[in-house]
Amino acid sequence: MMVAGEASGDLHGGHLAHALRRLVPDIRISGMGGAEMRKAGVDTLVDNAGVAVVGIWEVLAHFGEIKKAFDTLKDRLRNDPPALIVLIDYPDFNLRLAKVAKDAGVSVVYYISPQVWAWRRGRVRKIAKLVRKMLVVFPFEEKFYKESGVDCAFVGHPLLDEVTAAESRDTLAAKFGLDPARPVVGLLPGSRRKELYFHLPVMLEAFDILKKKVPGIQAVLPVAGTLGLSDLGPYMAGHGEVKLVEGDTPGVMSLMDAGMVKSGTATLQTALHKKPMVIIYRLSPLTYQIGRRLIKLKNIGMVNLIAGGEVVPELVQDAATPEAISSCIYKMICDKTYHAEMVARLEGVCTKLGGPGASARAAAEIAGLMGRNE
Repeated sequence: MMVAGEASGDLHGGHLAHALRRLVPDIRISGMGGAEMRKAGVDTLVDNAGVAVVGIWEVLAHFGEIKKAFDTLKDRLRNDPPALIVLIDYPDFNLRLAKVAKDAGVSVVYYISPQVWAWRRGRVRKIAKLVRKMLVVFPFEEKFYKESGVDCAFVGHPLLDEVTAAESRDTLAAKFGLDPARPVVGLLPGSRRKELYFHLPVMLEAFDILKKKVPGIQAVLPVAGTLGLSDLGPYMAGHGEVKLVEGDTPGVMSLMDAGMVKSGTATLQTALHKKPMVIIYRLSPLTYQIGRRLIKLKNIGMVNLIAGGEVVPELVQDAATPEAISSCIYKMICDKTYHAEMVARLEGVCTKLGGPGASARAAAEIAGLMGRNE
């Protein structure tokens, strides 16, 4: 069984499922995921589109869908247990499911670690009791878990396998209906409906400001696999010039000159494409106030955490104003020296992520635990 609750987890799960099939051709995989895992032959008992929410109030609003998903997976674990379960990120849901799996006698592998090193460190004790093997994607995580008594292996980051040779700027621009000679800014507001609510309006307002300061500037928005065009429709009135692209986030990242990027996996994807960005993160006021007291890190963006300092600007909550966002993007596009310096810093971040082959290494670890690594 494989369980991913978000678009990024579905992407990594899809690559992992492909890698597992190469090692164990007769493997059968079921669980929770989306389009990428289905493409890899995973029987998705639950589609993750209905559970991809963040924040206290957001979870409460979708509690019925989340509980139904949990109960479906719980029933399968108890009544038709798999040889092993692979949990991908999505910690609040997956750590509870790990307890069900453990009680059912199913070995638990966790791939893409909960960020317990950032907040709620007490959860590492729970992980040590429930998880047979932790497969981590950042080198500093391996040391943290081993010191906490968790069997752990650093496999590298799967995003390195997902960055392919880009098409030319002219080809991509033609595909998306843009002019390759004019600057392009990418808008990446997140993969959940609530993230659109908090991030997309402020990004669109920032683009309105940029249009006045940078004549001819263009905007493109890659639509996450967990969302549809209908989800974006309410926000796009009066912004018909923003190109919406389905199914080609890597192409958008290759084409854009700079990006407004919601904190999360997309910041790493943007870094791997060597594209300057401003990281944005907004939540409901209550959720933010609670999180602010729990999280002890200076930076929230994974790019900056890996670098050990701020290599790209972060604008969090009230600081994420249209004026501040547009000012950051303006400098990235118009100040060539600043642009080049940021690209160089992002290249440094990429070298810390290990080499390609993370999905294959993770699959080998999992196959070994099932006794199928011949």
